[in-house]
Amino acid sequence: MQIRGSLSPTAIASFLEESTVPVRLSCRTPADHLWMCSLWYRLEETDAGADSSDRDGWRLQCATSASADVVSFLEADPEVAFEVSTNDPPYAGVRGRGTASIEPDPEKETLRTLLERYLDDTESGLARELLRDERDEVVLTVEPAVVYGWDFSDRMGDGAADSS
Repeated sequence: MQIRGSLSPTAIASFLEESTVPVRLSCRTPADHLWMCSLWYRLEETDAGADSSDRDGWRLQCATSASADVVSFLEADPEVAFEVSTNDPPYAGVRGRGTASIEPDPEKETLRTLLERYLDDTESGLARELLRDERDEVVLTVEPAVVYGWDFSDRMGDGAADSS
């Protein structure tokens, strides 16, 4: 993975672990149109990351319905671009490009992990709806090729967050 921008590999991995905004995932449709969707994600460290003090071996995992449009789009063309960034100043984030793979998740393990990460439980009405037995679930795994991390805290200063 090639790292660019002002954040170190460790800072990028930490940002992705701590952030709970969805990843914005961009791909192409079979008609060669651009498509973007927002998905919950988790950071999964790879073997390279486990042995590295830089934490530069990781990938993003998302869950979605097996019948979601993005699944058929990625089956036709696995190239993706992605971004996880803050919504309020001072802005910080990670963006990049890579490839996505799709695997079935019959036990909905990834979805359960994401429900815990984003909703803190699997008992809400939304969680129960997503975890229905008859709903087929897949895991989308994004293997980044190029990653760019940024943090504008120094440039924007404390005044950016104080709107009073």
